[in-house]
Amino acid sequence: MTTTYAALLRGINVGGSKKVPMADLRTLLTGLGHTGVATYLQSGNAVFTTDAGDEDTLAADLTQALEKHFGFTVDVLVRDHTYLKAVRDACPFPAADLQPKQLHVTYFSTPVDADRFASIDQQAFLPEEFRLGDRALYLYAPEGLGRSKLAETLSKPRLLKGLTATSRNWNTVVKLVEMTAQG
Repeated sequence: MTTTYAALLRGINVGGSKKVPMADLRTLLTGLGHTGVATYLQSGNAVFTTDAGDEDTLAADLTQALEKHFGFTVDVLVRDHTYLKAVRDACPFPAADLQPKQLHVTYFSTPVDADRFASIDQQAFLPEEFRLGDRALYLYAPEGLGRSKLAETLSKPRLLKGLTATSRNWNTVVKLVEMTAQG
């Protein structure tokens, strides 16, 4: 069965490091045998269709291809349309009433439980808030991610140990659902 996936690359094309041109990413995905390859923005979002593999295998294959081609490691998460749509639909914040820059989703490689973030005093960060979902964390940051003290705290290595985590703003969350639906 053919499935459409989104590949979410972590930490590329930021501040001049780990440059991955989107044309090269499309070429790599096509070279791996995927079809319907498209990219979104310059921040490591690609959509492709395949009938081979599961999310973890597809992510590992792309990670290996990126390292071979560019000479550096890039963490990759691969998620299908059903998952991406479920994350969008389960948003605990009123997305339709917020500016897209105020709402973000961090996708995780594995499920996380509340115990991992229990040390964070959520009251101390209000009006910023976060909620956990299915391999995802939703962040409401009214002043945007760049000014968010809560986002800074949530990204501490001790909290993310053993996880691959990559964040997307709400516009990208919605766009990836749309792009994977077209497959």
